Amino acid sequence: MLEDPSYGVHLQHNDAFFHVRMVLGVITSLAIARILNGFAKLVQTSKKEIIYSVHLLWSLLLFLLVLHFWWFEFALSSVEVWPFEAYAFLILYAALHFFISSLLFPDHLEDGETYESYFHSRRGWFFGLFALLFIYDMIDTAFKGWDHFRALGNIYPVRQVFFAALALSAIWIDNRRYHLGVVLVVIAGQIWWISTRYSNLS
Repeated sequence: MLEDPSYGVHLQHNDAFFHVRMVLGVITSLAIARILNGFAKLVQTSKKEIIYSVHLLWSLLLFLLVLHFWWFEFALSSVEVWPFEAYAFLILYAALHFFISSLLFPDHLEDGETYESYFHSRRGWFFGLFALLFIYDMIDTAFKGWDHFRALGNIYPVRQVFFAALALSAIWIDNRRYHLGVVLVVIAGQIWWISTRYSNLS
């Protein structure tokens, strides 16, 4: 039932959660499909020289992040009232994953272009959006309630800001070894975070 049109939609609890999660699922599925299609193209190509290890590692990380996003959004089941602003924010958050996946795997590469040259020519967009992803995550966590935010510990905001700073630094630093180090640090940090904080669906 609609309780307060000026604030948000207050449906039966399970109905509201299902509605929001369904729309998020559609966008998340598009991101996953884009990444998987990209992986399939890498396997199918006969030109192995176009494959770039840093690009491949970021692609694997993004796939993990999309899966993780869908996993931890189950916590939205505790939210009872849905203002449109919160709904729109979550849609944009999900869409951000899709935008990044589209940057990693464009519709086509120019003749003679490799993923290395393509990735570094677009790194401003890519790392800018990736940094935004970590900031979005903090806002999303706060939306689930400050008790939920605090339950993640003081390391959570430090981790998010650190990863965002690493991503932004990669915009200006063109050293290939640095880029490899950044993605390996973020992958290790993400795997550790999921295994210690999100190993169970709740």
